[in-house]
Amino acid sequence: MAGKRSLGRRFGWLWAAYTVSTFGTRLAFDAFAMIAILTLDAGSAEVAVLASAGLAVGAAAAIPLGPWVEVRRKRPVMVAMDLVRCAALLSVPVAFVLGLLTFAQLLVVSVVVAAADIGFGAASGAYLKTLVAPQDLLVANGRFESTAWTATMLGPPLGGAAVGLFGPLLTVAADAVSYLLSAVGLWAIGGSGDEQTPPVRSGEARRLRAGDVLEGWRFILGSAALRPLFLNTVLVSGLIMAASPPLAVLMLGPLGFAPWQYGLAFALPCLGGLVGARLSRRLVARYGQRAVMLVAGTLRACWSVGLAFVQPGAAGLLLVVAVEFGLITCMGVFNPVYATYRLARTPADRVARTLSAWSVSSKATVAAMTALWGLLAGLTGPRTAIAVAGLLLLATPLLLPRADRSAPEAVRVPAR
Repeated sequence: MAGKRSLGRRFGWLWAAYTVSTFGTRLAFDAFAMIAILTLDAGSAEVAVLASAGLAVGAAAAIPLGPWVEVRRKRPVMVAMDLVRCAALLSVPVAFVLGLLTFAQLLVVSVVVAAADIGFGAASGAYLKTLVAPQDLLVANGRFESTAWTATMLGPPLGGAAVGLFGPLLTVAADAVSYLLSAVGLWAIGGSGDEQTPPVRSGEARRLRAGDVLEGWRFILGSAALRPLFLNTVLVSGLIMAASPPLAVLMLGPLGFAPWQYGLAFALPCLGGLVGARLSRRLVARYGQRAVMLVAGTLRACWSVGLAFVQPGAAGLLLVVAVEFGLITCMGVFNPVYATYRLARTPADRVARTLSAWSVSSKATVAAMTALWGLLAGLTGPRTAIAVAGLLLLATPLLLPRADRSAPEAVRVPAR
């Protein structure tokens, strides 16, 4: 099985660093919103601004990071991004203790963390490509996917309990410490020869030209293999996330579900992510990369429309759990396969710019569509907004790549 395949000590440290920071982030899920509400007496409009503007402005601020990261060694950049996130988050409890915490500081910190997230993601994807062999990329991405769904399943309930006992500021401090531990883990990888110096001309690393900022998008949109996948993944993530606030309003409001029931409805299905991530490698070994990506990518678009039919009571709760389980299982299969496909078709000297542009586009789309669906839900009701998102998702498989003549089929890996 994929979990028994050794990828070496250096990957082990990278995986450990990812695990601790991911659990820290999920532990502090919605902590800023709780701080704004409970500590600063913020209203719903301010909380919405904190969620959407922080994400959108952070994505805009991260646009120059792709080309900047590209011409630097990736592991030091990852350590720096972790330390930036740690310092920014620690400023929140420190400011609270000193009686200086403001809504503006929360907004600035959310922007800094969002931008650093993108910078870290761009560097880590490029670093992973140098750290493991091409045939092991799917194994590595599958382990990251399993970790992400495990953290999503366990982190918010534990964080909610911690907030109830100690308050949201403690979870923010724990998230900050998780980034510090991640930086220590990345530093422990060691080895001066684990990464080649980026192939740039002398002095180029210190100059960022205006045209470099858009290079990631130029490469993606000019690639017949990546362009449809880019449009598909950005739209799918935007539509799924856009329907989340209306669904929360519907379940916690008119349908009368308790908060613990709402949390359970989204925690249990994360088991599907673990199942999907563990199946992805075996499916690719048997059916091939593009076939698995096409089928799983199509199936993940077919579930969300069912959420528009949720009703009160146990039957409604079971419907949400079933729909989310199916969706997340398909995502668990699709995500590591598509991440591997994307890395395999991106030259080593363009990975950071490509991943940065991809992430910026995704985050900006999520922010814009979340705001748009909030308006739609206000005009038509949450159930209609959920249905519209689900119906639009049904069209997204048309954007999945069906043929790729720009590169050979990725190497099939053994199933065990």
